[in-house]
Amino acid sequence: MKNIFFIILSIFSIFLNAQTVTLETMSQYSPGYYPNADYVKDSNGLLNKYVGTWKGTLDGTTYEFNFIKKENVASEFTTTKWDILIGRVKIINSNGVIEFNNFNNVDNQANLGYKLQKNLKMYLIYFSGEKLGCVDYGYLYLDVKSETPNKMSINFHPKNDIVTQDCSNFKTTIPTNKIIHLIKQ
Repeated sequence: MKNIFFIILSIFSIFLNAQTVTLETMSQYSPGYYPNADYVKDSNGLLNKYVGTWKGTLDGTTYEFNFIKKENVASEFTTTKWDILIGRVKIINSNGVIEFNNFNNVDNQANLGYKLQKNLKMYLIYFSGEKLGCVDYGYLYLDVKSETPNKMSINFHPKNDIVTQDCSNFKTTIPTNKIIHLIKQ
């Protein structure tokens, strides 16, 4: 009887040790140094201000972003589940030609949320364009200020990586280090 009670108590304690951590807490750590957690929850709704469709132009090109919030999403690299944003983008040039569109991609092939900055002012989303050999991937920095909740700024920073093909005259799908100002639709 003691053994059965000990086994039940052990199993119960494993479930009690399942830990939920807030996005704010995780933002204070660098990837690879996160504390153990089963679930990283947006308990204060920090991601909600980014949700929706946003449009803006830069140098005659129209950018339309759509962000949705998903809860309890399994991570590709760990057993930890996260509340994240999933983003999609459509880019239309000044002639009305669609240059890029991943609005029809399934969630796991869209742009996935990464994390909040330590100061909680920006959220990072991993973006991948069309020319991967020319480092057309990196992070979108999303910024919505509390005093202007219907305006967003997005800034793209490609990852520092090795170019694996001829990238003469190459431009990233989303302009590098330029701020795109967007209005919530």
